[in-house]
Amino acid sequence: MPLLPRPSPQPPNIMREPIDPYWWTFALTSFVQFFLFLRWLYRRIRNDEMTRVFVEDMATNHLPHVYALLEKLCDEKGIETTPSPPIRWIDLNGPRH
Repeated sequence: MPLLPRPSPQPPNIMREPIDPYWWTFALTSFVQFFLFLRWLYRRIRNDEMTRVFVEDMATNHLPHVYALLEKLCDEKGIETTPSPPIRWIDLNGPRH
């Protein structure tokens, strides 16, 4: 006589797995971790953008004034100066023509 599989006392419940509280905990912590990662990524990109704008502003607006004041100080002290270097801003992220 062949052995027949024994019927299970309860049919498998498909809804039992998603309702398991451990899965909800895992899903919630995964969502929070993903949200924190996106927040970190946004701040990182934003910080890099602000740093780039700051450096560009320093190079184009403030350095010519600094060089002019240094030349004036050198003239007052009688120090010979070389011509100030040209300030060229190279925008590596901008459009390429």
